[in-house]
This record gives sequence, structure tokens and C-alpha cells, in this order.
Amino acid sequence: MRKYMLLFPLLLMLTGTAAPVFSAPYEGYNYSWWGDPEPAPAPYLPVRQIDGEELSIGSFKTPEDFAISESGDIYILDTGNNRIVCLDSNLNVNRVIDSFINQGKPDGFAAPQGIFIHRNGHLYVADTGHKRVIELTPEGQLIREIGAPEADVLSEGFNYQPSKLVVDSADRMYVVGKGVFEGIMQFDSGGKFTGFMGVNRVTFSPIDLFWKQVMTKEQRSKMVLFIPVDFTNVAIDNEGFIFATSSDSYSDDPVKRLNPSGIDVLRRAGYFHPKGDITFTLSGTRPGTSSIVDVAIDRNGIYHILDSRRGRVFTYDREGKLMYIFGQLGEQVGNFKTPVALDMLGDRVVVLDKGFNHLVIFEPTRYGQVIRNAVIYNDIGQEGESVAAWRDALTLNSNLEIAYLGIGKAELRRGNNDAAMENFRLGMHRPYYSRAFERYRKEFMWEHFDKIATAGLIGLAGLVIVVRKARKKEEPGVIGMAWYTMFHPFKGFWELKYEKKAKVWFTLLLLLLLSLLYVLKRQYTGFIFNPHAAQSVNTWDEVKFIVLPFFLWCVANWSLTTLMDGEGKFKEIVMATGYALVPLVLVQLPLIALSNVITLQEGAFYTMLETVAFLWCIGLIFVGMLTVHQYSVAKTIVTMLLTIIVIGIFVFLGLLFFSLVQQMLSFLTTVYKEIMFRIGEG
Repeated sequence: MRKYMLLFPLLLMLTGTAAPVFSAPYEGYNYSWWGDPEPAPAPYLPVRQIDGEELSIGSFKTPEDFAISESGDIYILDTGNNRIVCLDSNLNVNRVIDSFINQGKPDGFAAPQGIFIHRNGHLYVADTGHKRVIELTPEGQLIREIGAPEADVLSEGFNYQPSKLVVDSADRMYVVGKGVFEGIMQFDSGGKFTGFMGVNRVTFSPIDLFWKQVMTKEQRSKMVLFIPVDFTNVAIDNEGFIFATSSDSYSDDPVKRLNPSGIDVLRRAGYFHPKGDITFTLSGTRPGTSSIVDVAIDRNGIYHILDSRRGRVFTYDREGKLMYIFGQLGEQVGNFKTPVALDMLGDRVVVLDKGFNHLVIFEPTRYGQVIRNAVIYNDIGQEGESVAAWRDALTLNSNLEIAYLGIGKAELRRGNNDAAMENFRLGMHRPYYSRAFERYRKEFMWEHFDKIATAGLIGLAGLVIVVRKARKKEEPGVIGMAWYTMFHPFKGFWELKYEKKAKVWFTLLLLLLLSLLYVLKRQYTGFIFNPHAAQSVNTWDEVKFIVLPFFLWCVANWSLTTLMDGEGKFKEIVMATGYALVPLVLVQLPLIALSNVITLQEGAFYTMLETVAFLWCIGLIFVGMLTVHQYSVAKTIVTMLLTIIVIGIFVFLGLLFFSLVQQMLSFLTTVYKEIMFRIGEG
């Protein structure tokens, strides 16, 4: 690999460009709204790897951090060698700082783990082994030494081991310490400790909390303590806000943006919180969530976070929307072994790998550049250029949902509400879709008010006529009986049982109709209330989730009430349960229609209507079971609860049965293959 690295300068001179010279050493992907990883072009490619041997200064040894100045100089903290290697903007060695004069005596570093470059060019080094922070000039001359903090708030035996740090424009210093759970240590411009900020919340499982409550004092003392997770790194943006990372497993907020009061103000308006991988395995060589170890601040609100568990870089915009992902653990050029830090060099991303002891420089591909440009143009208000860039990105990846969202916002600002709605639908963003739909609905109402009013009056008149004709009938028919039972459940179910006015065929028809209506609801409910509408619907799946629970209820209730002196026959239980479904049948079409004419803010009406129908159905089932079995109210409630338990038992036994059958079939298949193999050998 070394000889290929030596060809970089020659290739760059021949091409006259800094374009990537290596193919992607990883497969690009991004996450959809559903949380599924989808293939995507590689946004960044490696263009150079830099190690100590190439620089003729000896190999790096477990470097822990690096920093890039505003002029493009790179300062690598070579921890194992206790030195700082300074590279100029051309990536040539400028100087090596391995010692300095402190009060007239030679001094040096001891396992330093953090470095920061102030705007004035001064270097701040977390000299971990010596438990201090050193401030140096760019040439390596000592300015001051800041020792361990002293304050009453610090616990007895406090062990100060600074690991990462940043300094703001007012020379206030923010230090991350190993094993410090109280938060980030804050020092004033004079180096005096002033307190902690941004402490992580304690995380625990409800099960652990339960056991902690019931255990004895001695048992609790042996449990793992519930303590906050310490921070892993810090960075500071141009506005003076502190970005802090933590590697807390299963945390939704491993990245924070802290204001001067220590309050997290990071925007999380994406489909998922900025936390790295959304889907992951719980077994294998790299199980679990992403382990975020560093964050790099880009321009216009863009930032990158580094996952050391799988060697990936995740890039987000100001609102917390995922832009792209790149990087991977491996042995190829551009892969990582133990990535520990990253920073920006213009539009290039630089990653420090202490496992391979080198820096890797990544340059954006066309795909990465157009997405980056689109976000930047949008942030500075150049809408036309932003839309053009998003459209360009869609030609490279039609599944890029953030691009549809960017185009939709531009169309919304232009007043093209119909086009905005379509893009927000493709971008799977319901709040913005609702906003565009509200404007579109207003325009449509103004243009077609006369037609809408006429249709409403005709519909109302038709409803009145139907109701009057129904009232004139002295004896309700099959359909009329179902309607009558809805509003007069006690008398209605009594007549269904003792006067035989219920029909089994009509019950099954209601069940089939409800199943079909749920299929229609899944397909035609408005996007605001049903983002699944864009997906294909499996009719059988929808039907079985209606029919199967229905008959499970009937069988379980009949099995139970037979042992509890219930008077209801299985046929009567089926009919009573079926007639109780009428409110759900009647409400589906209004729900579908309503979902297509109201906004997200008006969704309470949709939810209320659906909830009323469900409660009405449950109430009818209750009255039906009470009447059919001739139970008291209390006994009916107990029976219904026990019926649910019996359903659970049936489901468990069914799954157990199918599992045993599957294992038996697998065994028989194996035996058959073995016999055929033996016959073949013979």
C-alpha cells in the first residue's frame, strides 16, 4: 500500500486536480423515512492517507486527536510519541513540538489526548498524563499552564484527567475529563474553574428501577449505580455554542449543542435524531448502536459525527436532517481500524485513525457536493440555486427524500402548493405537506365554493329523505335491525336472541364489509394520516387481522362462558359480536373522506371520530355479551377480561404448534436428504 501512497503527488500534478483517485472502499447508503437502509452513491472518497513514515518523522503511535487552523495547518497530537506534528497547508511537515521551556526548565507532554487551536493561533493541549492544560504559541513556546480545578463542589478524591477541550472567543475554556460524570468543566479566561455545564441525564431501564425498589439495602449496594454517561468530545461553532458527544448506548441524543447556560438546543427535525445508524444488529462483531466519539463543525450549520464502532461518518444539516453517510472499518485504502477524531479542511473531511496511525483525507464526489451545495444555498437564501442542486442530486439518487423536502419548501415559498404537496409526499414529511395542503384547500374552496355548497345541500336533502322513509317502516328489516341495535342495544340484542331477528349471513356480510373497508382505508386515507398509502396493500393481510381476531373472540368467549353458566350459544355470540361492529363499518368511509380534507392541526376531529366508533363498538359488545349470556354487569366485565386472556393462550398454543410442525418438517427433510445421499453413494 505504501508505494501507492507515494504516487499521490505525481497523480495530482498530472491531473491538475484534487479529485478522488480511489474507488469507494465501502458501499454507500442512506436511511429512508421507514428507517430502512437504502443504497446511495458514495458522497466522499479517500484522496490521501498521511502517516509518519511518509512525512519522514517516524511512525505515529496511537494519535488521539488533531486540529486544523483557519489557514489550513494541521496539528496532529501524536499521543504515543508525546509530540505535536505540525503540517502546513500543503501537507508538509512544518515543525514538531515535543518539548517546551517551563519556568526555565525543559518540559514535555505525557500521553496528551486533546488539542484545540484558538482563533489567535494559540494551541491548547489536554496533557492528560500530567493532569493539566498547556497553552502554547504556534511555534511551541509555553504561554501558561492550567492545573487541576479547585472548588468545594468537587468530590473528595476528584481525579482530574483532561481529555478534550475547546476555547471560546472570550477565552473561556471547556474541558472534558475522563470519568467526570457531572458534565463539562468550565474555566474562565484566567484559568479558574467556574463549574460544570451540560450534564447527561441518567438512563436506566424500568426493570432495573423496579428491582432497586424491592431489594434490600445490601442487595442495592451490589447493583450497578445509575450514573450519567460522561462526554467523549467537544467542538465549538462560530456562534459560540458547544457541541458535545457521548457514547451512551441506545441514547437518542448522543450529540448535543449546548448554549452558554448548558441547555441542549440542537435541532432534531429529521426523520430520526442525529445518532448515527438507525438499524443495527445485536450480535456479531460490531453489535449495538453507533458509538459517537467526535463531531466536526462544517459551514452553514452542517456538522459531521464520527462512529468508532463501525467506522462511519454521518453528516447532518442545521435542522438535524441526515444528508449522507460514508466510511467503514476494513483494510482497504480509506477504511478505518480505530477512528478517533475528524475535522474539516475546506470542503474535505479529515479523519484520524489511531489503529492504522494515519490521517485519511476524503473529498466530496459529485453526489456529495451537490447535496452540500443545496444545503448551503438554502441556508443563505439562494432558492433557485438550491432547487437546481436538489434536482441534480435526484438524478444521482431518486430515493433521496431530503431532496424532495428541499424542493417542496421552495415550491411552497413560491406559492406552488400543488407541486409542494407532491414533493412533501415523496419526501415523507407530513407537517410540511399539511401546511401546503391548507393553502391548496383554501384556494380550491374559493374557486369551487358554489359547486361544493350545491353538493352539500343535495347530500343533506338525500339523507333527510332516507331517514324519513326508514321511520315510516313499522317493522325494521335486517339492515334496519342493525341500525336499531346501535341506538337501542338492550332491546335490540334481546330481540336478536329471543325473537330470532338476527341473521348469521348478515353478520358474516358485516365482517366481510368491515374487512374490505379497512383495505380501502389503508389505501385511500389521506397522506397526513396514513403515510403507508404509498405502499402496496396486501388484501389478505388486512382481512386476516379483522377476521382472525373476530373468530378468536367468539371461540374464546364461548369456551369460557360454557364453564361459567353462560346462556349464549356460539351462534348467538357470533351474531352479537358481528352486530356490534356496525359503528366501525359506518365510520370508515367518513374517516377516509375526512382524512383527505383536513390538516394535521385539525387531526383531533379524525381521532375523536375514530375513538368514538371504537368505544361505541366496545360498548355494544359489552351489552351484547351481557344480554346473550344473561350475566350481571360485574360478571360480564370479568368474563370479557378473561376472554382476552384465553385469546392470548390460544395464540401462544397456535404459535407453539406451528413451531413444532416446522421443526418436524425440517427433521423429516433432513432425514430424507440423508437417505437419498446414502442411496446415491451406494
